[in-house]
Amino acid sequence: MIKDFLTIQRRNPEYREGRTKDFKDVEIRPDLGTVIAQANRCMGCGIAFCNAYGCPLGNNIPDFNRAVAENRLLEAYNILCTTSPFPEFTSRICPALCESACCAGLPSAPVTVKQIEFCIVENAFKNGWVKARKARFNSGKRVAVVGSGPAGLACADRLCQMGHEVCIFEKRRKAGGLLRYGIPNFKLEKQVIDRRMSLMMEAGVSFECDTEIGRDVSLDFLEKKFDAVCLCIGSEQPRDLKIPGRELSGIYFALDFLGSQMRHMSGESASPEICAKDKNVLVIGGGDTGSDCLGTAIRHGAKSVVQIEIMPEPPAERDASTPWPMWEYKKRTSSSHLEGGKRMWNVLSKEFIGSNSRVCALRAKRIKWSCKNGRPKSFEEISGSDFEIPADLVLLSMGFSGICLGNLAGSRALELSKNNTLRVDACGQTSREKVFACGDAVNGASLVVRAIASGRELAEFVDKKLGRKIY
Repeated sequence: MIKDFLTIQRRNPEYREGRTKDFKDVEIRPDLGTVIAQANRCMGCGIAFCNAYGCPLGNNIPDFNRAVAENRLLEAYNILCTTSPFPEFTSRICPALCESACCAGLPSAPVTVKQIEFCIVENAFKNGWVKARKARFNSGKRVAVVGSGPAGLACADRLCQMGHEVCIFEKRRKAGGLLRYGIPNFKLEKQVIDRRMSLMMEAGVSFECDTEIGRDVSLDFLEKKFDAVCLCIGSEQPRDLKIPGRELSGIYFALDFLGSQMRHMSGESASPEICAKDKNVLVIGGGDTGSDCLGTAIRHGAKSVVQIEIMPEPPAERDASTPWPMWEYKKRTSSSHLEGGKRMWNVLSKEFIGSNSRVCALRAKRIKWSCKNGRPKSFEEISGSDFEIPADLVLLSMGFSGICLGNLAGSRALELSKNNTLRVDACGQTSREKVFACGDAVNGASLVVRAIASGRELAEFVDKKLGRKIY
């Protein structure tokens, strides 16, 4: 097993043919024999960087790899769920930081940890091994969790295991937050979320959906009714593009576009409020959310899709500026990119052009970057490089600039940091004594796996504040 990574080739994900005709999961999942062979590529490192450096949850990857390699799948699941509360989510949507830190990736290619994790958890569900995580006693304490995204779910799940009575408040009609309304079904089918919700409710977690704190219920009220309040409200303030023509219709933020499709698929609307059918679609922003917009627009039947990025095109392989075991700086091509559309780099947006008050094109300019230590630092516009991109629908996908407090904005003494996130102390406590916060609301927009890790960590802090018991 220790040297199998030299003789067994890494098996990369494969995708379904004809997948653009539906919103179902795009991946072809490998059979058990293939997964066992891939698990045999693990070196069983004495110092496992995948675990100690790569994985925010601290998953014991070498141990569950060995268990899978020896076809001990129940044991593999028990190892995995010790640290990971929702492996069915991360095995679908995590970019696999662990694989970037895999020692086998130095002389060869990293172990397919993500595929192995998927096999472990789905096999566990298939065999009925995944049970509701019920507490062994009742602490007598009540905790409100505001937000049902990955951080909120992880925080609530852990607090419930600790014996606290937990209620999750969600402003949307259905629970899941970013998982449900920000990630397309072709990456994360929503029955996967519903399956986990059922287990959490069986364990004792309650959900109050379509309830916005500050509008329907005040934060003061929650503090009176609960022993602690955990704000897991994410970082939903989109970064805008304030250039001439921004007021034209047909320009939307990426999550508004993705959310409209998700609401339609969940039965909340008869059709997507924002549809790309027969339109020239322009996606501004080259990240994962932009890629999701591209894949969704193709499935809508867009006339054309162009995704532009102000940054230069990354190198095909790991750049020297991000040596192992760091998360590598390199070009990433998603399943959506393989489906069609056009990608462009070094493009500076200058002006939206309209006709009859509606956007019809973007005027842009080519730029040239100056680099320092291998990474782009500043740019200059290339004279005479102006060009236009036809666009009937523009989707702004340039990241996020902090939290969107909404109706919570008037709440007493909720201090913000300079990055427009909630200010907390080392134990996750906000400027209000009984109110805590975690996830993107504190750290800024990041990965789902980091939000889950942050939610679990906050649960530990809150449990201590409420008076830790021996579990």
